[in-house]
Amino acid sequence: MEPNSGSLFVVSGPSGSGKTTLCAALLERFSQIRLSISTTTRAPRPGEVDGVDYHFIDEKTFSRLVSEDQFLEYATVHGNSYGTRRADVEKLFDDGFDVLLEIDWQGAAQVAARCPDACRIFILPPTLDDLRQRLTEREQDDSEVIDQRVAAASSEIEHAGEADYRVVNEVFDLALNRLMNIYLSRTARRGLA
Repeated sequence: MEPNSGSLFVVSGPSGSGKTTLCAALLERFSQIRLSISTTTRAPRPGEVDGVDYHFIDEKTFSRLVSEDQFLEYATVHGNSYGTRRADVEKLFDDGFDVLLEIDWQGAAQVAARCPDACRIFILPPTLDDLRQRLTEREQDDSEVIDQRVAAASSEIEHAGEADYRVVNEVFDLALNRLMNIYLSRTARRGLA
């Protein structure tokens, strides 16, 4: 997939690393970049809206889309399927935007294979203890799920070196500044910054 003029940014990192908050802050500051909304088979969390936070679909529909090669990337994470529909990304490029994907490391690897010019960014927590505390303070999961997420994060972090950039989210403003600088650096190459 070749974008008409935009750049593709792929942000990944373990659950609780702050990637969603960082991505939201980046999107607030730059009008030229849009988030491609992922598709998932997991149930919506309280307050999540279909078509805004995710496209929520059932497993049968997800499997059909996979068989039709409708996804740029897809993976199973914590027992649920997630994917980025190719058509959603192409539409954003056609509308003249840079595209941001907030996905797991498995999906980021798939995107890199299909789109070698994509900019991969991995968000890291300062430590696994900090990650556990963040997940606990979110109050979205029980202790067993948090234990699973921390264990998964340990193996996910091993893939941080596959990204073009690594951002440690210890102090939010510093991490956001680094993310914005990465974005500006990449778009400056096209003369759009």
